Amino acid sequence: MNNLEGKTVAILATNGFEESELESPMNALKEAGAHVDIVSESSGEIKSWADGNWSKAYTVDKTLDQVSESDYNALVLPGGVINPDQLRRNETAIRFVKSFFANKKPVAAICHAPWILAEADVLQGRKVTSFNSIKRDLVNAGAKWEDSEVVVDEGLITSRNPNDLPAFNAKLVEEVYEGKHKMQTA
Repeated sequence: MNNLEGKTVAILATNGFEESELESPMNALKEAGAHVDIVSESSGEIKSWADGNWSKAYTVDKTLDQVSESDYNALVLPGGVINPDQLRRNETAIRFVKSFFANKKPVAAICHAPWILAEADVLQGRKVTSFNSIKRDLVNAGAKWEDSEVVVDEGLITSRNPNDLPAFNAKLVEEVYEGKHKMQTA
């Protein structure tokens, strides 16, 4: 396991995120030694979605107006349907996501979260995967979509669904450990 001591990672989420897609990467990053902040639109708590129902609430560590890409070494975008659909309509969230690409930092997105990347206009020519129902959206945004458990393209890590979390987490930790990728572009 790569040692992520001294690394700080933001997980950007709002109500309706897929619980396992936030909790599992967060735990993997923490186990590797990283500090992880849950960043959201508002302070307080955000509610997760699990097994087709509302589930546990998670405490927001920082709000979008309190953070900058410069505070973090990497960004994680959990999926679910509601969460990315809300965030892709938030201009502050989109600017935050784009700033990681502009500064060549790792970004990881799973399931429906690549919708946010499409909105941020950072997928042109990039290899990605996602939940299959949004394949066309990503292709229309210029991505090269493939049906794989995990796809890594110069610091951009994507996976299809919660079943892919072991591979997603392993690549996430590896890419955060490697740091900036000179070919990561917005």
